[in-house]
Amino acid sequence: MSDRTLTVAAWESLFRAQVTIMRALAAEFPSEIISLNEYDVLFNIARAPHRRLRLKDLNRSVLITQPSVSRLVDRLAARGLVVKTPDPDDGRGTIVAITEEGFSLFRRVAFTHMDAITRHVGDALDEQELRELIDLCDRLRRSVGPGLADTDLPGVAASGA
Repeated sequence: MSDRTLTVAAWESLFRAQVTIMRALAAEFPSEIISLNEYDVLFNIARAPHRRLRLKDLNRSVLITQPSVSRLVDRLAARGLVVKTPDPDDGRGTIVAITEEGFSLFRRVAFTHMDAITRHVGDALDEQELRELIDLCDRLRRSVGPGLADTDLPGVAASGA
């Protein structure tokens, strides 16, 4: 078991680094095209198998609350960026799929966002440190237990959104 003071200091450092980097990323994000929350939704759908995801699973993956996700998905659907269909395996569920237009917009914004992430994270750490950071963050995320950690969807690492 770690010393409590050291554990709190490590948490504080991690939290402050995350907030500082998120502020820098938000300042550079092309929000005139799409919001960070909209990007997060499209990111999670785009990396899911067949670019479609149950709304329930999307709720576990994004960084906003469930009621906000439903409203946001409705706005994205109204813009033609996603489509909602009933889940054929569960009549109460909904499947959300990204449209070609939505995927095209997502990719265009993703390249800009990835450049900013590279500048603020990748340029500060070498390859080994980046691998260690991934491992440490994955261990921390998994340590909270099933149901609280975000889902392990295939694809790239967290969006940073």
